[in-house]
Amino acid sequence: MNWDFALILFVLLVLSGSIWLVDFFYLRTRRRARAVQAMAATSPAVRGMEPGRAARIRQEAYDRANRAPWWVEYGASFFPVILFVFVLRSFIVEPFRIPSGSMLPTLQNGDLILVNKYQYGIRLPVIDAKIVPLGDPRRGDVVVFRYPVDPSIDYIKRVVGVPGDIVSYHDKQLSINDEPVEQTRVGDFFEPDRGDYIAQFDEKLGATRHNILLDRRAPQRLVPISDYPLRDHCDYSRAGVRCKVPEGHYFMMGDNRDNSLDSRYWGFVADEHIVGRAFFIWMNFSHPSRIGRFQ
Repeated sequence: MNWDFALILFVLLVLSGSIWLVDFFYLRTRRRARAVQAMAATSPAVRGMEPGRAARIRQEAYDRANRAPWWVEYGASFFPVILFVFVLRSFIVEPFRIPSGSMLPTLQNGDLILVNKYQYGIRLPVIDAKIVPLGDPRRGDVVVFRYPVDPSIDYIKRVVGVPGDIVSYHDKQLSINDEPVEQTRVGDFFEPDRGDYIAQFDEKLGATRHNILLDRRAPQRLVPISDYPLRDHCDYSRAGVRCKVPEGHYFMMGDNRDNSLDSRYWGFVADEHIVGRAFFIWMNFSHPSRIGRFQ
């Protein structure tokens, strides 16, 4: 959906920019010449009039002849606005809305967030080809990416495994390179989708500390939803799943571990599918107090 919007915005930019260029280098000069002629043509009619009135009539004739057609006026005036929005959302920040509870308790349904578009590199708009590499996603980053199963859909999850990592999720214990990830119980959290309280844990991935939801009593059913690309890098068992993250790919998981459709089910996220790092909640109309940064 956001890819479609980017394409629409790009088309509008090209159209309005073309109108602005044609107007600036060609049409505007012709209008001014026509306006000067129209003003000169009023000379016989205003001869002998009071100077102020004559000047007004000449100015009105000039303004009428110099007025741009509506399509030129609107196209040229919208071009700077469209250009600003296009550059902002293509290279700096892009807004997204959280549509589900898969990232609870970090992000809630209805959170409006900002995504940093340049931290992992500068990409060409629409085709998303990286032209200037600036960095790579790190464990613990919250990332927006195009869903590998359907790239027209944007997903948001947390980076758990980077290229070369061995990620295992057995009996609801996450391990990276055979080292269990540190988790500390910090209380309970009310999960709206279930209408019940779920255990909340403090977890550390890389240098990032964040909270997750995990119900160790709930049954675990890790079954891949399809024979996804690079499926041979993962081994499924009754205990869970163990994957070696390929080069140029990442392993993503939601913070709501028992209510998230993520890499445990559909595999890895290729670098070219990554949109950017989510870092700021700029509004939640139901809970305005949530505005601010998050981990």
